[in-house]
Order: sequence, then structure tokens, then C-alpha cells
Amino acid sequence: MLRCELGLTGTKFGCGIGVCGACTVLIDRSGNASGRPVADQACVKRIRDLEHAKIVTIEGLEGDLGHALRTAWIEYDVVQCGYCQSAQLMAAAALLMHTSLPNDGQIDEAMSGIACRCGTFPRIRKAIHRAAELWCLKRQHGSTPDILCRKDSKAPP
Repeated sequence: MLRCELGLTGTKFGCGIGVCGACTVLIDRSGNASGRPVADQACVKRIRDLEHAKIVTIEGLEGDLGHALRTAWIEYDVVQCGYCQSAQLMAAAALLMHTSLPNDGQIDEAMSGIACRCGTFPRIRKAIHRAAELWCLKRQHGSTPDILCRKDSKAPP
């Protein structure tokens, strides 16, 4: 539906059975427990089950968070073949929306559903740490100056 009907070709079609994660998008269902979008695989979702949900694909990853992620991805030269990268970016965005300064374990868990044949996971991890720092610094100098942006600060988990 996303690629063929709507022309949103950034979301890749991989396995079609929810194993590879190439089709990861952000799904925001009003009333979910966190109140924030979650990363989920589009290929296993039925349209009728998403009737009132907001779906964000890589084409819609904008704003300071999108900029921080793109900047970090370039800085750490994450992309190799690129096939899984839209999914990786969407999963990273969801992670940072829920956990502003994730540790390696949280990053590994959040990214575990996306297969990367090129093995760029170490660079992805570094880029997520960098994006978290960039996004946090942007927010600190913007409207919320009380955000703690360093891992060694006494920020809540």
C-alpha cells in the first residue's frame, strides 16, 4: 500500500512476513500507553487495524530529530548498501522519542528487529548516540533548557 498505492518508496519491501524489518515505520495510535509513536513493521499490518493511526514513513521524518539523525548518519558514514536504512532511521527515531539518551543495550534492543546484511551495526550505534546528543543540545538551546544532555549527568533513565 505505502509503496505502490501512495508512492512512498522510502519504506522498503523485504520479506513480507515481519522478519527483516525493512518496512519499519512509525505508528502513532492515539491512546497508546506512552503517547508516542512506536516503530513497527508495515508489511504485517492490516489497513483496517490502522484506521485512526497516524503513520510516518521515512519521507515524513522531519524536524530537529530527523535532522539530528541524518546528520549523525552522514557523520558516521552509516550507509553501505542502504536498503535497510529507512527502517533503521525510523527505529532510531522511535527509540529517541522514548529514551532521550539510550545506552548501548537499549539501542541494540530497539534495532534488533531490522536485518542489515552489510553489518553496519557498530556505526548505527555510534550514530544513534550522536543523534541523541545533537537532538538534546538542540532542545536545550531551544524551548526546554532543563534537559540534561550528557550521559554522566544525573538524568533519569
